[in-house]
Amino acid sequence: MNDTNSLEPVTAAAVYRAYNGGYFKTLVSPEQTGGSFALLEMVLPQGAEPPAHLHEKEDETFYVLDGTVSFRIGSKTYIAGPGETIFAPRLIAHEFRITSSQLHFITLLTPGSFWDYFMEFSTAADAVPVVKAPTELPPADFLMHLINRLNSQYGVKLV
Repeated sequence: MNDTNSLEPVTAAAVYRAYNGGYFKTLVSPEQTGGSFALLEMVLPQGAEPPAHLHEKEDETFYVLDGTVSFRIGSKTYIAGPGETIFAPRLIAHEFRITSSQLHFITLLTPGSFWDYFMEFSTAADAVPVVKAPTELPPADFLMHLINRLNSQYGVKLV
């Protein structure tokens, strides 16, 4: 039972998700917005960036909290640091390269359905995950599964 006088503790596993050498936590889930958007706070190490891709269904907005990053959106390149925002519209190929050792940022997904991808390809963490740069590629069968899910379920095309 939870009332205004007693709060149940929240475990790290209920908050943090290990993802691609870093982690994220959901600030606002799509269930809370009727699917309109999802808001994630993420920390990723240099080397954990996705390949160039485009989203058929959603826009992404990135707000940098700490670190530096270079975005390529369409044919334009943008450099962003703390306090700066980058918008990546749907149907435009984009990619980013983390230029600091790690990047701490907030990402806004509109609509919020792509949040399901992050939940599917992450794991609950017992504590705040340690951020570490990848040392090797995941197994080929996992990469094929990830690419197939991105294409078929989430409308994301690698370019």
